[in-house]
Amino acid sequence: MDISYILNELGEERDGYFNAVSPPIVQTSNFTFKTVGDFRNALSNEFDALLYSRGNNPTLNILRQKLAALDGAEDALVFSSGIAAITVPILALLKQGDHVVTVDNPYSWTIRLFNDFLSKFGITCTFVDGTRVENIENAIRANTRLIYLESPSTFSYELQDLEAVAAMARQRGIITMTDNSYCTPIYQQPVKLGIDLVAQSATKYLGGHSDVVAGVLTGSKTLIRQIFSHEFMNIGPSLSPHSAWLLIRGMRTLPLRLQRSFETTKKVIAWLRQQPQIDKVLWPFDDEFAQADLARRQMQGCGGLFTFTLKNSSLEKIEAFCNNLKHILMAVSWGGHESLVIPSLAGIQIADYHEINPRHQLIRMYIGLEEPDYIINDIRQALQI
Repeated sequence: MDISYILNELGEERDGYFNAVSPPIVQTSNFTFKTVGDFRNALSNEFDALLYSRGNNPTLNILRQKLAALDGAEDALVFSSGIAAITVPILALLKQGDHVVTVDNPYSWTIRLFNDFLSKFGITCTFVDGTRVENIENAIRANTRLIYLESPSTFSYELQDLEAVAAMARQRGIITMTDNSYCTPIYQQPVKLGIDLVAQSATKYLGGHSDVVAGVLTGSKTLIRQIFSHEFMNIGPSLSPHSAWLLIRGMRTLPLRLQRSFETTKKVIAWLRQQPQIDKVLWPFDDEFAQADLARRQMQGCGGLFTFTLKNSSLEKIEAFCNNLKHILMAVSWGGHESLVIPSLAGIQIADYHEINPRHQLIRMYIGLEEPDYIINDIRQALQI
């Protein structure tokens, strides 16, 4: 299916809403019925019916169609946050006594889900270095029900061979799930590589304007229906119609924004590598990245999120650099129009910082839509501090 058709036409039945170019925000909590029979049918199948906006809503359904098609998946669900799009399906798929294999250092709230939350329900988890398929395979137990991936990760960008892991898991009847927030479906389609479920933080590139918090899950209609009919409807992590409309609007320009960020990032990284204050740069499409070949094999491009370290990696020097940026904003998240920076040590108490710990030294930067020289000049002046 052509991406231009998906982003501009799919799901948009304009004859049904006054031939408006932009779809309406159907801001309603519930829907009416003319007969008891129609009401009964809707109550018995909320997955397909318009009954109550906690489940289905016309604006959300347009968005779901577009997101599923972008991923090459059969169906999609949208959530009120990215972590909800991870947590709800995992709760739906697992039960007491089950085991999960997951990669090291995923998103921080995913770590908390596996370490602190699932353990309350008797579900165990093993973290492994996912850069080697055999590490994942060796961690599998008789009660393993899920292999959870994040490729690339979003601070140090470790990748997993998605196709190889999916094939290995399928032979054992294990469900695979990955976080694809870094790439979006524009640059990576895990479903086409055999992954069963794909989660994304739509807060990032899909929204693109730093004005909406949302999550996406795509996969087979069977799995999506199973998740919707139980945990999704019980927990109620639904997205508002207005937020869904913001995502539809943001997705119109998704390929253009990603390409702009990608191209500018190449220029910024090329400049950074020439600076004597810089120690190393981590970015999946960089020739010096350890898994660059795998990145180019399973990703069609690379966004604007990268990480670097300073040769002087003292806490004082890292903080001084970040504090003195004038135009690059200090904040979490990425994928909007604005460039951002977050040092790893922001999440560490000062007493716990260790200069010899490589993860404590990391400075993550996202390149937005500004001109390359505007960004480079800001980094240049901050490096002089």
